[in-house]
Amino acid sequence: MKLYSYFRSGTSHRLRIALALKGLHPDYVPVDLLHGEQAGAAYRALNPQGLVPALEVDGQVLTQSPAIIEWLDETYPEPPLLPRDPLQRARVRALAAVVGCDMHPLNNRRVLEYLRGEFGCDGAAVDAWCGTWMRAGFEALDALLAADPSRGRFSFGDAPSVADVYLVPQLSTARRFHVDLQRWPRLLDIEVACLELQAFRDAAPAAQPDAPKP
Repeated sequence: MKLYSYFRSGTSHRLRIALALKGLHPDYVPVDLLHGEQAGAAYRALNPQGLVPALEVDGQVLTQSPAIIEWLDETYPEPPLLPRDPLQRARVRALAAVVGCDMHPLNNRRVLEYLRGEFGCDGAAVDAWCGTWMRAGFEALDALLAADPSRGRFSFGDAPSVADVYLVPQLSTARRFHVDLQRWPRLLDIEVACLELQAFRDAAPAAQPDAPKP
């Protein structure tokens, strides 16, 4: 098993968490997004979209982190990342989708490069763009979590789920774009609970082999 990843990529981060929670430690293959390695012919042959992550399993290449995470949970069912009850599964998937569908795509590297290149956005403008959509997403997540009186320490219950797998990387990304997270203590409490687990710490951007050394 090989994981094609970039240390700071939010989608790579979420997949690394899911793999670590399942006790899987694939060979790490860095893809340098900063220098355009994802656009080269070698990587495009693996993933025609030129995006990370990709997971190579027995000669097959899986792409798109939501699909890979679902495959992981189906192939390695313990510990489960989704509840067994269909309604509860839908709720957890919805929490993850707030990040995966409504927040992350708008702060994806290729979107930000387009803003900089085509519209001349400077750092402050990019931060404002990212902050607008992240704040909206975090407000929605906080409201959904507040409405669940039986929530527990994590986004759902007392064990990490796919909702936490998505949330923690997005909080990390928000800090890079100077979003003030103190207004959502509920989300920060969940992050603290997650980071008590070795799997989340091992998956952190700074812990990856391609992260810049201090």
